[in-house]
Amino acid sequence: MSDQIEKVKCLIIGSGPAGYTAAIYAARANMSPILYQGTQPGGQLTTTNEVENFPGYPEGVTGPEMMIELQKQAERFETDVRDGWITKVDFSADVHKVWVNDVKEIHCETVIISTGASAKYLGLDSEQKYLKLGGGVSACAVCDGFFYRNQEVVIVGAGDSACEEAHYLSKLCTKVTMLVRRDQFRASKIMANRVKNTENIDILFNTETDEVLGDGQVVTGVRVFNNLTNEKHDIIATGFFVAIGHQPNTGIFQEFLNLDETGYIINTPGTSKTNVPGVFVSGDAADHVYRQAVTAAGTGCMAALDAERWLASKTAL
Repeated sequence: MSDQIEKVKCLIIGSGPAGYTAAIYAARANMSPILYQGTQPGGQLTTTNEVENFPGYPEGVTGPEMMIELQKQAERFETDVRDGWITKVDFSADVHKVWVNDVKEIHCETVIISTGASAKYLGLDSEQKYLKLGGGVSACAVCDGFFYRNQEVVIVGAGDSACEEAHYLSKLCTKVTMLVRRDQFRASKIMANRVKNTENIDILFNTETDEVLGDGQVVTGVRVFNNLTNEKHDIIATGFFVAIGHQPNTGIFQEFLNLDETGYIINTPGTSKTNVPGVFVSGDAADHVYRQAVTAAGTGCMAALDAERWLASKTAL
């Protein structure tokens, strides 16, 4: 362990739209924020090829380009952006302690958590190949569905989110094939009935993905199999959407912060406050409903303002 303990006014954990927006506001408020980028600098958007729904980019922008610009903006106001990730925290006392890479100890007056959530994938080699290529695999229909207008797509999932995304895609695509692993939905009846009653959604029960097919650059189809008969067949598709859930990156906070049953941090409604005074949350670490870059950025702003006001209230005492 390092012998030197660094003391900071505002530590931001995570570097997606929420973290960088928090940094911009905190820096402009003279809070001298330090931001650790984490294991995936830039967050989930770095895996997004095109972003066309974030305000201010009339021609669109790639996810990595957008994150580079956000980082530059944060650094313009003298945010200290650092490599590394937080591996341990101790929020049991007035001084919030965190450890970087299990070595460096930092004592913080305020902490803003912007660690996000990671989409769950099937783990198939072919799925990961086309995900990395940006050639037709996605975990966000709202983000990427627009690129598949008037095309045929496949979506995997059986819960409310999967049904919601399938219905969303049905408004854009000529055909949506929904793969459900069991013989029924996990979704609520109202959501299940919505997709069942949508003419261009074809639901295949007891069906799983065998392989995502493509030409080496983009997706051209999906090979599926019936898990009762093991019979395989190919489905023509240009897009493969995975809607089997997200995993919030909040494990290191579970001893000190209130989390819901899935692991999302519970914040005081209408604020970014957690159950620990001086610790705030923004972005997808708390948001399991919207999960958009623009909403993450908004909560990053909220977290910085809440942190600033909390520090001011302590000074006034």
